[in-house]
Amino acid sequence: MSSSSQPTQAPITYKDAGVDIDAGDALVDRIKPLAKKTLREGVLAGIGGFGALFEVPKRYREPVLVAGTDGVGTKLKLAFEWNMHDSVGIDLVAMSVNDVLVQGAEPLFFLDYFACGKLHVDTAAAVVAGIARGCELSGCALIGGETAEMPGMYPDGEYDLAGFAVGAVEKSRILTGATIAEGDVVLGLASHGVHSNGFSLVRKCIERAGSQLPATLDGKPFREAVMAPTRLYVKSVLAALAAHPVKGLAHITGGGLLENIPRVLPGHLAAHLQADSWPQSELFAWLQATAGIDAHEMNRTFNNGIGMVVVVARQDAEAVAETLRAHGEQVYAIGRIGPRGEGAAVTLA
Repeated sequence: MSSSSQPTQAPITYKDAGVDIDAGDALVDRIKPLAKKTLREGVLAGIGGFGALFEVPKRYREPVLVAGTDGVGTKLKLAFEWNMHDSVGIDLVAMSVNDVLVQGAEPLFFLDYFACGKLHVDTAAAVVAGIARGCELSGCALIGGETAEMPGMYPDGEYDLAGFAVGAVEKSRILTGATIAEGDVVLGLASHGVHSNGFSLVRKCIERAGSQLPATLDGKPFREAVMAPTRLYVKSVLAALAAHPVKGLAHITGGGLLENIPRVLPGHLAAHLQADSWPQSELFAWLQATAGIDAHEMNRTFNNGIGMVVVVARQDAEAVAETLRAHGEQVYAIGRIGPRGEGAAVTLA
């Protein structure tokens, strides 16, 4: 009785298929001390488990959890091209914690998702170091995340990021914008630059300029100015919330001032902004000139120099501004709240 012979094939390991478990383990070893620096009250179990445990601090009487998620967008394409991976992790944290903050919430913890085709430990560690730094600067704990190596999904050298923040606010202190009224003052907090929105247009401007890129903008090398990370407003704004009555906050992200301020206004009110009440940086002036766009388009594409808006009663405006300045913010009185009528929710004159 004869048996048919089977062709002998070499075994295929997971590493042969493109997933390097050892590289993943090496990255976790690099991440753990970074995450440890972000520990704060409430962390029960962090990096390494199947799930991260966090206890809402007992100082909250009626805690309401506020969650936010975001990415970094096409700014990552420049990070790949220019090999600048140190700051995009800060962007990732800032996009979510600043959003949570505008509800009046204190960010408590953060999780990240890092996906790539092939895991380069040094690059991933640089990104996560930025994430940890962003968490440290905003007082929230990096308690977990996921690193996914997926061969064939992303070109070698590229990755994608997503972030998830959870904060808490006393139920009685949730900011809804409902108390905003005519005569209230609109304060603008300066941005660090483009932050993490509008980069599809930024990249088009760079492409259009070709070899005629400026060497410096705002005293920084061109690439550093473009890649400056999103400003973290958490600690300064929480200090203002603790000391003063604040009626509304708006994080100025995609859609700029014109699209984000209306999100916190009652429907019958509008924000009337004074266009020359804050300076335009060299970076934004270059982008506007290179793109050839008007002020309206500029202010609904980019933050254009204002990364966070604070709405307060007129009698509280100076005290709120002083507290924010004492915590490192550049603060400008950029407008007033008035009736909307048949006009736009934000006017710029």
